[in-house]
Amino acid sequence: MTIGKEAFGHCPEGPVERITIENANGLAVSAITYGATLISVLVPDSTGTREEVTLGFDSLEGYLGKHPYFGATVGRVANRVSNGAFKLNGRTYKLDRNEGGHTLHGGSEGFNRKLWNAELAGEANEASVVFSRTSPDGEAGFPGNLAVSVRLSLSEQNELTLTYEATTDQATPINLTNHSYWNLSAQPSRTIREHIVRIDPGHYLPTGEGQIPTGDVASVDGDPHDFRTKKAVGADIEDVPGGYDVCYLYGDELDSAAVMASDSLRRIVEVEDPTSGRTMEVHTTLPGVQFYSGNKLSGAPARAGGTLPKHAGMCFETQFLPNAINEPAFPSPILRPGEKLSHKTVHVFSNG
Repeated sequence: MTIGKEAFGHCPEGPVERITIENANGLAVSAITYGATLISVLVPDSTGTREEVTLGFDSLEGYLGKHPYFGATVGRVANRVSNGAFKLNGRTYKLDRNEGGHTLHGGSEGFNRKLWNAELAGEANEASVVFSRTSPDGEAGFPGNLAVSVRLSLSEQNELTLTYEATTDQATPINLTNHSYWNLSAQPSRTIREHIVRIDPGHYLPTGEGQIPTGDVASVDGDPHDFRTKKAVGADIEDVPGGYDVCYLYGDELDSAAVMASDSLRRIVEVEDPTSGRTMEVHTTLPGVQFYSGNKLSGAPARAGGTLPKHAGMCFETQFLPNAINEPAFPSPILRPGEKLSHKTVHVFSNG
């Protein structure tokens, strides 16, 4: 197990560092302090050939420019907040409306556009980098000084773990996730339509205008959103207008206290690329996962130059439920003084 860091350029807030962790199996991950961004995951295929399985850039300039959140830590509130506003403790808070009148992933200057601190830690069977920062009261319109950290760890068991922690001095909504785009074939031009996916939950959140949840919870029974039995991403994608961009959740009972107190990992997603033999499982303590099939990637910049096709990669964004701050029936995303948010997501890789 090795871990190290090196310079990776400068952002408006200062110098950016790249941290790389590699295990004895040849799996290597790299992340940068700008946006606490996961910029590379190298995984051997069934023949031992190690290749890149995420979308992104080879230099900082790409991440400083406009891009679809490649590998970023997004917050203070990931996903969408309807009409860019919410009420809390009798006060209305207005946010940056950066997507059709709504707020997406914390606004145009969210956590993905901030410089984080980084501390390295190495052990015999696991190495980690802890990204941390304090989001000041009023940043992007959110209340409270929020101390937040993301621990990225790689183990000798091929487990890539993201542990999110936060405390606040005022009540504030919080919803943190990682926005990596995965293509286990390592060939974005092939798209992810032939990837075999299983999504364990049997319910999802229907959406309306602007991809805002309607407040209902729907069963996947008899629906193209049903991935409880493994199937190719492309098998039913033409029956979903625009492609998959939906939050799955366990059960149809929205129990706020149970969700916030959850500390047990559950497998929520399994992915396989039949050609390379690579697989990835996603386990999380969070109640939901947003499955996005890269519907708007057409023309986005590619890592090695040129542009990407539609469906070049897919995201599995573990999280609290989108727009929960404006849906009283959804589990509360509010963190209060004296409380500590702590949630974990684990990606487990294999190569057949």
